[in-house]
Amino acid sequence: MLKRILHVNVFVLDQDRAKDFYTQKLGFEVRTDTTMDGFRWLTVGLKGQPDLNILLAHPAPPMFSEEDARSLRELIAKGSMAGGVIETDDCRAAYEDLKAKGVTFLQPPADRPYGVEALFRDDSGNWFSLTQRPNS
Repeated sequence: MLKRILHVNVFVLDQDRAKDFYTQKLGFEVRTDTTMDGFRWLTVGLKGQPDLNILLAHPAPPMFSEEDARSLRELIAKGSMAGGVIETDDCRAAYEDLKAKGVTFLQPPADRPYGVEALFRDDSGNWFSLTQRPNS
C-alpha cells in the first residue's frame, strides 16, 4: 500500500545557486548534499515538514540524454516549469518578507476562491504559488 511521498523534484539550472536561494531566501534547510557516481543528490525541505524532501536536480546525464537535458534546461530558463504550492499563514506578510530578500514575484497577493495567493519564481525560473488558505 502506498504510504506517503518522500521526495519530489524541482529541476534547477545551477545547484549551488538553488541551494542558496532555497536556504537563504525561502528559509529551507539542507537535508542531503552528496555526490554519488557523478550525480549530486541535493535535497532541501521546510523545517516544520521533515518527511518531505525537495531534490534540487540539475537536468543532465545520466538522468537524461544530453539532448533531453538541454531541452529541459531551456524550458526551465524560459519560466515554463511550475514548482508547486507553498502554504503560508499570512500571504501578504510572507510576500513582503520574500520581496525584501530579492525574490521575484509574478503576481502580488490577491484574494482567490481558495484563499490569498501570490506567484513567485525561484532563481532558475520555476514558478510557485504562495498560498494562504481561508481562515489560516
